[in-house]
Amino acid sequence: MDNPLLSMTGLPAFTQIRPEHVEPAIDQLLARCRARIAELTAPDHLPTWESFVEPLDLADDELSRAWSPVSHLNGVMNSEALRAAYNACLPKLTDYGTEVGQNEALFRAYQAVAGQEHLDAAQRKVLKNALRDFHLSGVDLPPEKKARYKEISLALSQLTSRFSDNLLDATNAWSKRIDDEAALAGLPASARELAAQTATQRGETGFLLTLDLPSYLPVMTYADDRALRREVYEAFGTRASDQGPHAGQWDNGEVMEQILALRHELAQLLGFANYAERSLATKMARSCDQVVAFLEDLAARSIGRARAELEEVAAFARDQHGLDRLEPWDVAYYSEKLRVHRYAISQEDLRPYFPLPRVLGGLFGVVERLFDIRIREVEGVETWHPDVRFFEIRDAGGTLRGQFYLDPFARQNKRGGAWMDVCTNRIHTTAYDQLPVAYLVCNFAPPIGERPSLLTHNEVETLFHEFGHGLHHMLTRVDYPAVAGINGVPWDAVELPSQFLENWCWERASLDLIAAHWESGAPLPEDLFARMLAAKNFQSGMQMVRQLEFALFDFRLHREYDPARGGRVYEILDAVRDQVAVIKPPPFHRFAHGFSHIFAGGYAAGYYSYKWAEVLSADAFSLFEERGVLDTETGRSFRENILEQGGAADAMDLFVRFRGREPRVDALLRHAGIAA
Repeated sequence: MDNPLLSMTGLPAFTQIRPEHVEPAIDQLLARCRARIAELTAPDHLPTWESFVEPLDLADDELSRAWSPVSHLNGVMNSEALRAAYNACLPKLTDYGTEVGQNEALFRAYQAVAGQEHLDAAQRKVLKNALRDFHLSGVDLPPEKKARYKEISLALSQLTSRFSDNLLDATNAWSKRIDDEAALAGLPASARELAAQTATQRGETGFLLTLDLPSYLPVMTYADDRALRREVYEAFGTRASDQGPHAGQWDNGEVMEQILALRHELAQLLGFANYAERSLATKMARSCDQVVAFLEDLAARSIGRARAELEEVAAFARDQHGLDRLEPWDVAYYSEKLRVHRYAISQEDLRPYFPLPRVLGGLFGVVERLFDIRIREVEGVETWHPDVRFFEIRDAGGTLRGQFYLDPFARQNKRGGAWMDVCTNRIHTTAYDQLPVAYLVCNFAPPIGERPSLLTHNEVETLFHEFGHGLHHMLTRVDYPAVAGINGVPWDAVELPSQFLENWCWERASLDLIAAHWESGAPLPEDLFARMLAAKNFQSGMQMVRQLEFALFDFRLHREYDPARGGRVYEILDAVRDQVAVIKPPPFHRFAHGFSHIFAGGYAAGYYSYKWAEVLSADAFSLFEERGVLDTETGRSFRENILEQGGAADAMDLFVRFRGREPRVDALLRHAGIAA
């Protein structure tokens, strides 16, 4: 049979990819890669950049171009058959990755190239990273430890995938059908209409609530029925665990224990004391103590404010609404009421001014002006779902720089959250040219009837955030895939462009491009903008300590692992909460069982990266505050020094090139309304 994964020229043929294509294609491509490596490491082959690194890059790229759409479809169009094919290939790819990382002939060839002259700075960075990664793959280990490393890597790839599958299945399994619309009192019209549309789409009557965020968040924020809020809170907070409505059915408890044990063993095999140390080997932060001190310093600056904010909500709920005791499922509801009471504004007031078509056009307008680029939609490109659109980015001279798919709406069998992922990397050699292509994925509420998708302001920030990642990938000028775009960027610096771009969601000059009433086309009224700004730092202390709770929990979980005592997941989480949290969930709550960032994503012992990079992004934006938020000269400097450089130079050096000095925490605290 013709296999579209084996004839990958240009963009993926999504509608032609079938689950039965996946394993045969990956088997064949892995065999090709192994043959190429054998050829390039033959005793009579003289390794140079052109004769060794480039052909190896092209072989790797052929494999990644085939795997990328498979992995992507598994996230956005999940099915049993595709999941089975994906999971069948994971061990093969992991095996191959470990085999490459432990190949001593390859390692020696990289060493030989690294010792040669006439290499540019980016090539030297590629080689430096590669040699580091060989050590981190166990190339120096004796045979029995190499074998154990391989076993652990294989088990971890399967376990992290199982964690993710369990969470998706548990999320999809729960829904609540409601016949009487009165039970949804308090919910905005947009949320009720979505619930009705979801019911219709699934062949049911009435209204259907789910655990997808466009359904879950409005219930927690607006539903007057306290029992309904508690029921939905419990269903969401116990997903994939031993508690709640599906207790034990997709329980991630043992999966987490195994992941933590194996990560610790892997780190110790490589000579690190724990997995947190291993994690920092590829990051900006220099030591575990530095990370913990950074997080605890932010917590010390924020905790007093966070406690006062929670007490304000409790007092408001008590005095204005007669609530004796504020429970976790009440916090978002009464916080929203307090926000409206204090600032006369809610996310729902803003939603009509943020129709997705206008927001998207405004986002493009902002980045076009800042970075001197042009973005336009391209029709007729094959996609995986009718909602998906395709765009291209050109520079001012008309040269094509990158392309991206946008998949904006929540639906069944699509993983929750928002992300940017790589479809293809930029590669430029004398014989081959490839443009960077990105996937941008969100989970917004879809259009309802004739009305476009209307975003909350939080969702506008999410779109800007993911587009920042996309620009980092697509605007790269680096020709070598290992350090092009987001590749080779330390994980604690990779959030810089994404968090940086969120700042334009709060500026009048950019909001005039982003916001217009979906029916009348009227701009965001000045009084509404003023109230939005006044409410910007509402509960910023609570938001800060919540992120610090996640970051400290993740870091301590990996730093303090003791094989004799196991993961102690909730023991450590409780200790962290005693230190930095102001809201303590009930005993049944199982946050960690759904913490896919660290158990199924790339954030293990790295969740602190969000706050670390937020310091960078706030400080970078402060230069625009000084010079003008749409200042093209400053925008060009950011593009040239950050976005175009990718991982081709040290992250701190690039930041200093742009900012003129090392980062300071002041701007972050000022933006959050917390005194420095």
